[in-house]
Amino acid sequence: MRILGLDVGSRTVGVSVSDPMGWTAQGVEIIRINEDEKEFGIDRLGEIIKEKNATGVVLGLPKNMNNSEGPRAEASRNYAKLIEKTFGLPTDFQDERLTTVEAERMLIEEANISRKKRKKVIDKIAAEFILQNYLDSKGKLTK
Repeated sequence: MRILGLDVGSRTVGVSVSDPMGWTAQGVEIIRINEDEKEFGIDRLGEIIKEKNATGVVLGLPKNMNNSEGPRAEASRNYAKLIEKTFGLPTDFQDERLTTVEAERMLIEEANISRKKRKKVIDKIAAEFILQNYLDSKGKLTK
């Protein structure tokens, strides 16, 4: 049982995957997308799903600090519907508040990585945090 974790943005989708036991998350890659052009990277995501034998997908849900949902949360929910329709996989959500901040802090403080290099990996690491938080709190995909 492998689960993918996604950090969906307007220009990129960070992708992570769980180990077969569903205990840890590892970063996979960043898929370039373009919401304005309706290019969502679904072909590449499908390749990753097949390659990793994913049985479900957890998407970060970007909530506001007051727990309300804004336009980015709606975009994540729409992306989940697209995944369900295209691949027939179950999806679930994980609150992603501050995951990008955590990822950036880790890259600065622990890895001492330059800003230019951080931009290349930040979404993948945020996807790792999203999936790891999900695995720690819920374990297996519950939907």
